[in-house]
This record gives sequence, C-alpha cells and structure tokens, in this order.
Amino acid sequence: MPATAAIPRPDADEFFDYYGKYIEKVPGDDALSALSGQIADTSRLLTPLDGARALHRYARGKWSVKEVIGHLSDTERVFAYRALRIGRGDTTPLAGFDETKYVPMACFDARPLADVLDELESVRAASLALFRSFDAAALARRGTANDKTVSVRALAWIVAGHELHHRGLLIERYGIGP
Repeated sequence: MPATAAIPRPDADEFFDYYGKYIEKVPGDDALSALSGQIADTSRLLTPLDGARALHRYARGKWSVKEVIGHLSDTERVFAYRALRIGRGDTTPLAGFDETKYVPMACFDARPLADVLDELESVRAASLALFRSFDAAALARRGTANDKTVSVRALAWIVAGHELHHRGLLIERYGIGP
C-alpha cells in the first residue's frame, strides 16, 4: 500500500546530523502534510514582490531572492532523485552537489519571478507524487548520499525543513513578509 496517509518523522540514525536542523523545523508528525501545504505559504510570501525586490540581496555575495527560490527547486530535485534511487532499492552511492556552483549557472535572475515560482511549485508537485508513491518498505530504505547514510523518509523531512529554513531567511534577512 502506498504511503499516501503519512510519512512519520525519521529516527536520528536515518540522517546525517547536519540535516537535523532542517528536520526539527518541520512541525507535526507527517512530512506529506508539511510538503503539501508549505509551497502555497512560500508563494504567498513571494508573489507580491516586484522585479527589483526579487533581485534583492541582503548582503554582498549573497543570493538574490530569485536565486534562493531557484536553489530550493534545485535542491529539492536532488533530494527527490536520491529518494527515488534509494526507494527503488538502488544501492549505488550517490554523489553530493555544490549548490554554490549550481545557482550562478542557472541564471535565475534573468527569469521573471513568476516563472521561478512556477518552477518551484512544479518541482514540489512532482516530489509529492514521488513521496506518495512509496510504501512503508520504500520509505524505510536507506542508502548513501554524499558519503552519508540517509533514509527515504528522512529525505522527505529534509526537503520540507530545507524550504522552511530558507523561508525563514527570506523573512529575517531579506525583510520579506508582513
């Protein structure tokens, strides 16, 4: 039976300690519920921005708002790909990625804000479909990504927490929101 009902919080041994800071940001006891609702909140926060505000950087050398959104899409794709491979029983160790190289190559600032937000929403819809397709055995599977052990269910929680982390930065450091 697919895991459409809930994805329970992972145990501490299912992810590298670094990712605990993301997982702990996610409220409740179901990653699917968090993943389902949070993109709308992020979109509501960012949709009102004009072109200049979407290019804002809170400090020299930091990403623009559009680059943060693009980073969320890129990272979610990487984590979902890891979940796919591990969930399907692929035991091949998966490489890490360097987000500091991905962002400039993507040219997010050259695109309209609405386009970058639409992409994030599409990526999330695909991630939700993937995570909903996993049964309990697939969610429990563990693999190696970036030389660290991670479970499929931990990856769902990491995706949710990663978005919350960056939404918090957009509010606190970029001054976006109410």
